[in-house]
Amino acid sequence: MANICILISIVLYLAFMVGVGAWYTKRNTSADDFYLGGRKLGPYATAMSAEASDMSSWLLMGLPGLAFFNGLADPFWTAVGLAVGTYLNWLLVAKRLRYYSAEISAITVPEFFSLRFGDKKRLLQGLAAVVIIVFFVPYTASGFAACGKLFSTLFGWNYITCMVVSAIVIVGYTLLGGFLAASVTDLIQSVIMTIALATVLVFGIFTAGGLDSVIANASQVAGYLKVTQMGNILTGETTSYGLLTIISTMAWGLGYFGMPHILLRFMAIEDASKLKISRRVGTVWVVISMFVAIFIGIVGYGMVQNGAMAGFESASAAEAIIVSMAKLISQHSVLAALLAGLILAGILASTMSTADSQLLAASSSVSHDLMCGLLGKQLSQKQKMLIARLSLAGISVIAMFLARDPNSSVFTIVSFAWAGFGASFGPAMMCALFWKRTTWQGALAGMLTGGVMVFVWKFLVKPMGGVWGIYELLPAFLMGLAVIIVVSLSTKKPEKSLIDTFDAVKAIR
Repeated sequence: MANICILISIVLYLAFMVGVGAWYTKRNTSADDFYLGGRKLGPYATAMSAEASDMSSWLLMGLPGLAFFNGLADPFWTAVGLAVGTYLNWLLVAKRLRYYSAEISAITVPEFFSLRFGDKKRLLQGLAAVVIIVFFVPYTASGFAACGKLFSTLFGWNYITCMVVSAIVIVGYTLLGGFLAASVTDLIQSVIMTIALATVLVFGIFTAGGLDSVIANASQVAGYLKVTQMGNILTGETTSYGLLTIISTMAWGLGYFGMPHILLRFMAIEDASKLKISRRVGTVWVVISMFVAIFIGIVGYGMVQNGAMAGFESASAAEAIIVSMAKLISQHSVLAALLAGLILAGILASTMSTADSQLLAASSSVSHDLMCGLLGKQLSQKQKMLIARLSLAGISVIAMFLARDPNSSVFTIVSFAWAGFGASFGPAMMCALFWKRTTWQGALAGMLTGGVMVFVWKFLVKPMGGVWGIYELLPAFLMGLAVIIVVSLSTKKPEKSLIDTFDAVKAIR
């Protein structure tokens, strides 16, 4: 009976998401509408869709699982870095990018780079589109995998079937409604995610024997509750979490300056003067949500020690901690089972809100940036819409193929893709908005350097350990920024028209 009630809640939720997509279908009359919603996004929708698309399945799966298995340090410093990065992104990038993108009529991030730097050959647009495809396909695959893992763990169904059905629903409402559907569903999903976090936290503390019991159990593991040490619940060993590791982990915050699905929300807001509201709402929600998610992991360990829940053998397995807690809730009554279904829908929401935005960004890279931008194909609005939807469907199929392995870690995949975008686009975006001397050659070289360095550091340098074992985003970001500066100063100054546009946008208050 409990599983039936859970399934009812989830099916109703999924049907509602598809309904929202169908509702917005007629509002997409052009590629601009499909990709950017005609720049008609309100301040609250901007805030919550940006942050919901940011807080993917790692918020309700990766972060609690990491905290459960290794204690406070790693997720704590990650959350601090992300909180600071979120605020600075809203403060420094949002308003100027909104004005700048509208001034040069850019509707995608790759197109913004080419138009901003006067890249007549559209090489920047082409490279940026390739970067988006390379890093978003596995990122989206991790979301599909999280959905499959959720249903297979919960109902014992076949993982592949669960993953494919979940992906079809996500693709369905995104294909139908485009950017506006993705943004409105993200707003709804952020509310569901909030309810899920709050409910699980309260239930977990109560089931674990109260807050004092949670703290007492966690304190028995050496280094578990410290921010300068990292514990391990299986071995009991403690690992030092020094200053270099802290700086490396906080570097997660640098990734925000290069996240296409978040930057698109800044470009789409209707009234830029209301971005202050968006900044406050979005930042507060992110900070509270992340630290509640971390504490849920700590509470989960207390539940295991209290005998209320079975333990987990690895950090990857521990990513299902909220699923296990929701199953416990469902055993109390029909109403509790329906509530458990809503909690599990929250996990779906966290995944879907990111996957839909990523699919839109990736499909626009194929249809708008590669075909129309780099290759110069002249297409009608109807043809652009058709290619956009076909691209989205094709990318989804590739992502589903990559998601066929149920044992991959959501947190690990997200951290790598996050580094890729942060290092490729972050330095170029900051220079585009704040340094008029940047040239298209500098931006191109920096973007390529940042993206390549993520792979080099991750697979060649980081395995050396010691001082080299830092998060790949930090060295790749700094290297990309340095290359932009050196190459820009070594090449011809930008044309006067580009400087004039830069000054005009800068003068807007």
